[in-house]
Amino acid sequence: MNKIKFFALGGLGDTGKNLYVLEINNKLIILDSGLQHPSGDLLGVDALVPDITYLESRKKDIVGIFLSHAHDKNIGALPLLLQTFNKPIYGTDFTIEMAKDLLNENQMDTQKFSFNIVDYKKPLKFFDFKIEFVQTTHSVPLSAAIVIYTQDGAIVYATDYTFDQNVSGYFKTDFQKLALISDYGVLAFLGESNGAINSGHSGTDGNLKRMIRKTLKHASNRIIVSMYSTELANIQLVINEAISANKKIAIIGRKAQRLVYVAEKKGYIKIPSESLVNLKFIDNNNRNEFDDVVFLVTGERHEPFFMLQRMAKGYDRLVNLIESDTILAMAPPLIGTEKIAAKTFNIISEIGCEVTKVDQAYLAQFHAGSEDIKLMYSLLKPKYIIPINGEYRMLQAQANIAKDYGFDNQNILLLDNGEAVTFVSGKVEKHHDTIENGTVMVDGSFETDLNSIVLKERELLSQDGFLIVTANIDAKEKIMLNKPEVISRGYLFMKDNEEIIKQIEIIYELETKKQFSKKTIDWKAYKDNLRHQIQRYLVQTTKRKPIIIPVIIDTCKDHNCRII
Repeated sequence: MNKIKFFALGGLGDTGKNLYVLEINNKLIILDSGLQHPSGDLLGVDALVPDITYLESRKKDIVGIFLSHAHDKNIGALPLLLQTFNKPIYGTDFTIEMAKDLLNENQMDTQKFSFNIVDYKKPLKFFDFKIEFVQTTHSVPLSAAIVIYTQDGAIVYATDYTFDQNVSGYFKTDFQKLALISDYGVLAFLGESNGAINSGHSGTDGNLKRMIRKTLKHASNRIIVSMYSTELANIQLVINEAISANKKIAIIGRKAQRLVYVAEKKGYIKIPSESLVNLKFIDNNNRNEFDDVVFLVTGERHEPFFMLQRMAKGYDRLVNLIESDTILAMAPPLIGTEKIAAKTFNIISEIGCEVTKVDQAYLAQFHAGSEDIKLMYSLLKPKYIIPINGEYRMLQAQANIAKDYGFDNQNILLLDNGEAVTFVSGKVEKHHDTIENGTVMVDGSFETDLNSIVLKERELLSQDGFLIVTANIDAKEKIMLNKPEVISRGYLFMKDNEEIIKQIEIIYELETKKQFSKKTIDWKAYKDNLRHQIQRYLVQTTKRKPIIIPVIIDTCKDHNCRII
């Protein structure tokens, strides 16, 4: 009896954080290991990654980690996995190069791990199943669908794809191989849902090329193009048009510089070396005001907007915007970045720069639209549909597409993270298991996990600031040695609030005398009560709730001190 289980630790109901697991007769296959960029209300959080506690408990059963393409939402959490268990990593040449670059960025020695570059023509054999990579079209080169051939049929994992034919060879879909998979028989299709809410086919719009060309032709001074660093295909398009217009290229943004460097070194994109310009920092002798250079300002999510803001305010070390500059905005606001984008263009308009905003409809869509999804159904002829990779409304949109296409409701499996569906001899069991899952908030490094208490404290700090109350006592003699010193940051200007300071001194004196009346001082209760009473007074008086930090220094007669 053949038993296959599928579940996600991230990617279902998420925009990113893709991590899917196939269990075939007790052997685990990990499909991608991505992160999610946080929204603005998660203060100080650098990334959201899946909780892999369950995988850690079963690391002996893990066969390997199979990566579909080189985007953070698919490879960004790889350092977390490899810090937890050292398992072989499989991917195409470009994906593996970017995975190694990611590990280097996290100060991890790539030599300690087994990286395997797959050959599209050679399936990988494991136990009683084999795995094959099939080239698909996406915004980075050598993206792939991953096909797992089992005794009960193939399972096709296609997390990001389109069928756009206006792309170069390293971005093209292998239609022939996709069609051949159906001859084997497809048990389940695990297909992306990010573009399912869009009707029609996704792909390149010829208007985009014309708009870029027109902008380059009519600009009188510098041209600054804002883009997302993940869209390497669009970056190549701008580079091509710039070269055609006899202009040079300056790429600004660490992520894009690394992507372009690796892709250019491997030959997946083409930039004549003489066309690249290395900018110098602005000083009295250099302003980087070249009218024959196209400046690519790149980043992820909010980064292109923040970089433009810095340039507009004169804070940037490479480019300071002036009235004669032309801005070509090819990074439309994403969900959660609308306010940042509006503020950015407002600041730029005050300078007087000419701004051309590229409509979302003109930009190449790198996620399968409704007709692309139907075309994939036609090529594969799967028995079951499992929508993945997207917010729940997107998953539901693909489920509706599948119904319209002709799939029965019982063959469309809508799941949540941690909900496992099991196939026994090619048929779905009625009852679904649940797998331990969750989200880990990363602050700085993958070794740091934030909890809700820390985030709440950060929120309070950002809104109401904090107050430090420092005082010296002699605990042995039970004497208050001085009045407390009150320091405010982001709360009140204390010199204008002497009455508040006097009241804090009274509260300190009362709480200290209470502790002195006891046989021994309960230091925890002492600080907790002091914190509570001061905060209570401040809320009543100022209607604000700063974080209170009491610092009590126990000073003995021999001048030895300890901070409580």
